[in-house]
Amino acid sequence: MITIIIKSFNRPYYLERCLSSIYACVKGNFEIKILDDGTPKKYLEVIKSKFPNAKIITSSQYQDKITAIEENITKGDKIDGFTIPTDLWYNEVKTSSDYVLVTEDDVWFTKEINLSDITNEMTSNHIPLTKLGWLGNYSDDKNLVIKPISINLTEAKPNKLFTSNKFIMDMFMYNKYKFFTVLYKLGLVDNKTKRKYWSLNSILMGLYQKEYWLAIWADAKGKVDEKQQLRNAAAWYYKNKKAIFARTNQEVLKTTFKSSATGSYHEYGNHFDVNRMNFILNEAWLNNEFDAMQNYPKDFSDDYIKSFLDKENHLDAQYDEWFKWAEKFRQQYRNLGAEVDN
Repeated sequence: MITIIIKSFNRPYYLERCLSSIYACVKGNFEIKILDDGTPKKYLEVIKSKFPNAKIITSSQYQDKITAIEENITKGDKIDGFTIPTDLWYNEVKTSSDYVLVTEDDVWFTKEINLSDITNEMTSNHIPLTKLGWLGNYSDDKNLVIKPISINLTEAKPNKLFTSNKFIMDMFMYNKYKFFTVLYKLGLVDNKTKRKYWSLNSILMGLYQKEYWLAIWADAKGKVDEKQQLRNAAAWYYKNKKAIFARTNQEVLKTTFKSSATGSYHEYGNHFDVNRMNFILNEAWLNNEFDAMQNYPKDFSDDYIKSFLDKENHLDAQYDEWFKWAEKFRQQYRNLGAEVDN
């Protein structure tokens, strides 16, 4: 059994796409948990009716987030996208099966995959993490040992990666006692060194051995702290050097660069409110006007989004401003080597 965990917040039109793609593409023995942090009840009721076998669990701050969404729409108040239900995520992973796919509502499968076959191979090869998607980014392969494992999997193991115990990795990641600065002055690290540690972790597209995910997120306290995650991953790997990290031989997951759950992480100075856009698309979806699988397996087409924004014609969600916002979003990831245009 594999547990597919979907973190969800206020984008039912993407959540339906995510769920539909799972039932269309994923083979094997799996269960689905939706961990929702504030999608209004009227939308979740539709999701429940369409996907009765998916279990929906709401966070302790669910009602507060619902209120925040309402006040954003009625008063223009900002939504705090930085406070997240890490306690819910941790507890639900802890009570899940031995292997967990931890993803989000704006991620969807594009190709068929048998997750039971993958987890069987993970068990036999001592693989704590298999990446099912990596945004088409092969730029960091130069830092990895790449070799075939099977017809399904490729080893993508870090090459000559510095690891140590948690105390040392804490100094390294946070530059405590100027530890990283000293290494930098000695020429042992550079500004790109910490990126190499992402070979040990995945934000949206990782199939994990449960205990490894729990080790990475052990001390998360309501915030996403990527340095903390990488510190914990490196400290775990230091103790488990025989572990092999892997990815599927072809990417099977895709995500969007046209929307975000809130504007908290993507404020680019445009006169555009992504929360207003989400409200417009959510309501169109609720009224059966918005097709959650439009343009699948690619993302929703720009013209399709434009048709809804133009119809609503809200000052804070104009198509031209949305397009400029989305292009800045895409460029942020292009700069990291990601494929964002297909």
